[in-house]
Amino acid sequence: MSYREAIQYLYDLRWFGTKLGLENTLRLAELAGHPQRRLRFIHVAGTNGKGSTCAMLESISRAAGLSVGLYTSPHLVSFSERIQVNRRPIAEGDVVRLIGRIRSWIKTFPADAHPTFFEAVTVMALLYFAEQACDLVIWETGLGGRLDATNIVTPLASVITNIQFDHEKWLGTTLPEIAREKAGIIKAGVPVLTATEAPDALAVITEAARQAQAPLTVVTPSETQRPPLADIRLPLLGDHQRMNAALAVATVRGVMELIPVSDEALRAGLLKVTWAGRLQLVKRPSGQTVLLDGAHNPAGAETLRAAVERYFPGTQPALIIGLLQDKDREAMCRILAPLAAEIYAAPIDSERTATADSVAVLCRHHHAAAEVSVCVSLAEALRRAARCPFLIVAGSLHFLGEAMELLHVSPSPGHSERALNEWNAARTPETVRA
Repeated sequence: MSYREAIQYLYDLRWFGTKLGLENTLRLAELAGHPQRRLRFIHVAGTNGKGSTCAMLESISRAAGLSVGLYTSPHLVSFSERIQVNRRPIAEGDVVRLIGRIRSWIKTFPADAHPTFFEAVTVMALLYFAEQACDLVIWETGLGGRLDATNIVTPLASVITNIQFDHEKWLGTTLPEIAREKAGIIKAGVPVLTATEAPDALAVITEAARQAQAPLTVVTPSETQRPPLADIRLPLLGDHQRMNAALAVATVRGVMELIPVSDEALRAGLLKVTWAGRLQLVKRPSGQTVLLDGAHNPAGAETLRAAVERYFPGTQPALIIGLLQDKDREAMCRILAPLAAEIYAAPIDSERTATADSVAVLCRHHHAAAEVSVCVSLAEALRRAARCPFLIVAGSLHFLGEAMELLHVSPSPGHSERALNEWNAARTPETVRA
């Protein structure tokens, strides 16, 4: 099997949708010899900030001399971004080899219980991290938590960044409902840390921790004013990243007895952290400044707006925006459109894209003074906006991956692997909340 054939096999698994539940993942892990039992994890859930918090935890742990696995999703450009050891993406040869093993096990499943893409890749990651003898794995949930494939592990700590509105169709239409799904990663006696501020969501997490007899730490904004954060300027833009950093620091300190980390390693890890596509500044050869941000829900859009107002006050940027049809497009256009003097609406290279025309209509409604244009592609939007000195590209992580390829910010694998991010979660009896 070649690498292209291996990736095609993963594409084919997408036909089985995203079935929330643990049965298939547990069975695959059993066939693989339970690699999760040979690893230590920090499990991270939440609505926004999961990836950044994971990146900080990874960087701190690596600065402490540990061999660190990092499992995140979605990827921006290359599938290999999802599975990294010491920030080195998994090699193509290892992808081919491990998919070959996974495929042989999947053949033993009945047709009506076929493993999905995310279930297969989750066990593939466990196998790889066990092979690499990782000292610690930073383990990000995919969707929700309670029934997410990643939830077959018992971690050293369970982390819930925040609870906000996203994926309401699958996780619930109120913050307590969403919090209940995220709190599903809480395990008996395992420390829980959260930066959740919404009182009704925090109440759910608090009760779940109480029932599991899991020690709970609530990280508040005051923690950003204490060492080591009090005198650190993070490489990642945005005040929200300081809260993510405070949560990461509290988590590291919460497992200090099991994984000692010095204050020097804490500082070094925070000062060296990188995380692509989140308020990422790019300077093009033409001199144009591009701000790339994967804002994909209203809370993310608010964060982007706050960052633009803080770091670029008084500017009149151009905005290229692409939105998915299953997101709150009305709210995102209301938040983002007023930032820009010129707006270019473009479709996302995704089955779930909203039409550029529909996005343009919403942008005109929320910023009548802006010059709003409809583009047939992101490439066209970038060409038309090339003369603008300051450009924002936002609306979806799918969108960001394409922009990073077109702007040559991230090397392309030679063929697009972004469609592997597509999913279609079908509600089944096991996904119905009690």
